[in-house]
Amino acid sequence: MNASPIKNPTTAAKFIVLKPAGYPMKSEFEYPEVSEPRVFDHYAKEQWFGASVKKGDFLFDRRMYPDFAFEIINVEPKHGTIGKSTVVVVEETENSIPQVAAGILFDDIVGQPGAKKKCKLIEKYLKDPESFGRWAPKNILFFGPSGTGKTMMAKALSGLTDAPMLTVKSTQLIGEHVGEGAARIHLLYARAKDLAPCILFFDELDAIALDRSYQELRGDVLEIVNALLTEMDGIEDRSGICTIGATNRYSALDSSVRSRFEEEIQFTLPNIDERLQILVNSAKTFPIRLHATVDLAKIASKTQGFSGRDLVEKVLKIALHQAIIDETVVGPNHFDYALSKIRVESPPSILFG
Repeated sequence: MNASPIKNPTTAAKFIVLKPAGYPMKSEFEYPEVSEPRVFDHYAKEQWFGASVKKGDFLFDRRMYPDFAFEIINVEPKHGTIGKSTVVVVEETENSIPQVAAGILFDDIVGQPGAKKKCKLIEKYLKDPESFGRWAPKNILFFGPSGTGKTMMAKALSGLTDAPMLTVKSTQLIGEHVGEGAARIHLLYARAKDLAPCILFFDELDAIALDRSYQELRGDVLEIVNALLTEMDGIEDRSGICTIGATNRYSALDSSVRSRFEEEIQFTLPNIDERLQILVNSAKTFPIRLHATVDLAKIASKTQGFSGRDLVEKVLKIALHQAIIDETVVGPNHFDYALSKIRVESPPSILFG
């Protein structure tokens, strides 16, 4: 196998993510699904202890399913060895794959000064969880319009603290059978405990945590919420785990869920100066140049109510693509075309109170 035991081991890998790759030659046997990730974790560490690993290598099963290959699709750090503390994850058995969002800083997020200031506390906690004791900021709610940087802020925290981030789309927790989503919640927290310090990021939290007046709670959704509340209450020791929920339907969240978040951090739409900065920063990465007559400040003044994502996806990208079609530089006419195609509405007051 590409990954093999070495005599001079490097840093122990914090976690590795495997993807079943199959047999090197055609076989009549099929590899069964990993139903107990923590049992497989123990099995994998025992079999491949001391192996040097990096992304793209393969590990081969030598015991139960000889010659079956697993491709290494993620390692943290990038080069390491499998040790007793390494967490081994099989991609197909997890709701999310741990990632450390290296290279993203708070400064990469335009605006949001209040959110950045509050997130400094989370940064300090993830860097030194033990120093906080019972006063840890364990449950944090990010709320605000779509496209204002909530996910990017979580990634910045991951990169700044070297803490793996498990990202969960809340809609994916709703399974076909009652109890399935609740089991996934408990599995996620068990995995996060192994990876701690770690961020558990629940995107679109409102998909499972809307107030009863806004939805008819199905049995599986109710069990998911109850499982989440149990984990957030911290009946078991969850030192080093920071749960971050993100929503753009703040006022519609169930009160029992909101009450579990000790800190609520608001993300706001960019003002005119911030919109200009987003336009300037993003336009610098265009594969073709801007015409000298393009007035980005004028475009910023015309885009009140636009989020950063709106500016990139609905203005800059459309203008760029039209210029590429026209086989010319990006000119004022291309921005006029983009703006004529879209209309961004202000979010209803029910969403943000």
